[in-house]
Amino acid sequence: MIITTTHSIEGKKVTEYKGVVFGEVITGINFVKDFAAGLTNIFGGRSGSYEGELIKAREDALKEMARRAEDLNANAVIGVDIDYEVLGAGGNMLMVTASGTAVKVI
Repeated sequence: MIITTTHSIEGKKVTEYKGVVFGEVITGINFVKDFAAGLTNIFGGRSGSYEGELIKAREDALKEMARRAEDLNANAVIGVDIDYEVLGAGGNMLMVTASGTAVKVI
């Protein structure tokens, strides 16, 4: 499965448009990660716990999008966009959405 943010793939020809596909992930940020991130805010530096959660959520959203494209018999997803949102009353939920156009390329 080729996944790209561009609207074409060099050396490939789009032969069929299968439709728009999405991959969504909503994950909770737990107390321990919040506490560690709070310490990072006080002392400076990067928050490895939040970065790790963000990376995993993005990878899972892309995998889900690719799976849905495969269900449509596509072999590529073009024009991919990834969005991030914070949800929940306390802002303790992270939503990552990946979307793109499932296509067949040769």
